[in-house]
This record gives sequence, C-alpha cells and structure tokens, in this order.
Amino acid sequence: MSFRLIAASLAGATLLAGCTAPRPVPFQREEFQSSSTYSRTFPSGEAGTCEAARRALLSQGYAVGVATAELVNARKSFQPEAESHVEIEIRVVCTSDRKGPEATGNGSSLAFVSALQDRYALKKSNNSASVGVGAFGSLSLPFTSSDDAMVKVASETITAPTFYDRFFKLMANYLATDTHTP
Repeated sequence: MSFRLIAASLAGATLLAGCTAPRPVPFQREEFQSSSTYSRTFPSGEAGTCEAARRALLSQGYAVGVATAELVNARKSFQPEAESHVEIEIRVVCTSDRKGPEATGNGSSLAFVSALQDRYALKKSNNSASVGVGAFGSLSLPFTSSDDAMVKVASETITAPTFYDRFFKLMANYLATDTHTP
C-alpha cells in the first residue's frame, strides 16, 4: 500500500468516526468545583443579606415576586429588538455562614445567586377557515387571519462572572448603607 492510500483511509475513518460520535450533554460538563461566581459571604445575618439583595434588585428595575428573610426572587423584562423579548429571573438564597453543628454563628451569611435568562421570539402563524353555504351548492368563502405570539426559544443560566460581581458589589453597597444608618 502506498502512503497516500493509508493517509486517505485514516482520514476517511476519522471523518466517519467524527460523524457518528455522540455529542456531549450539557450536564456532563458540570464540574461542581468550589467557585465564588455564584456566592459571596456578607457581614450580616440572613435577613440583612436578603434585604440588601432585595434593595439591589429593586434599584435596577426588577419586579420582586418573593422576598423573605432567606429568599428573594425577582424578574425583569427587556425588549432588545422589535420581534424579540428577554426575561431575566434572579434567585437569591441567604443562609447562615455557621461552620459545624456546634457553631453559634459569627454574624455573617452566604448569599447564593443564580440568574436565568429566557429568550422569546415573535412567531407568526396564518389561520384560515372556510364557510360552505348549503343553498348555493359548494360555494365556500375563505376567511384568513394572522396570529402573532411570543414563543420561548431559549432558556439558560447566566454564567458570566462579571454579571454576578456587579450584583454582589451593589448588594454590598446596600448592606453597608444599612449597617451605618442609626
């Protein structure tokens, strides 16, 4: 066999294997490593930390749906283009930063934050109907209409560390304001 024939055979086998190889599933890329992207420690109890999160979200135009001493859930809508719509939902869970069952707490808490982005696009659909008139035989008059609807086309967790860094910084500003007021 010549070198060219062997190289062509290997290239063909590699190409064929690439076409039949399964695509990775997104959850298989989850590493579950310690990261500060989605959490921060604050020098306040759970209620104070969640209140700072609520204020930070309200200051940015988010509509708060749930706000308790341990949870804040808020949404904001965006219209980047005439035929698209984006909604961001932010969920903040506040928990004590106690270490171990015997710890009495050190006055600090953890805020865990995740943001979900849903994208919608305008979907146009044509509807038609016809009416048969019995007295005139097979006379049909077509009626047409067009319906437009926003359809969810994507949903994903926002993973950009800078997004979370800006949010945590604003939370810290509201927490600092809270602790210095009489």
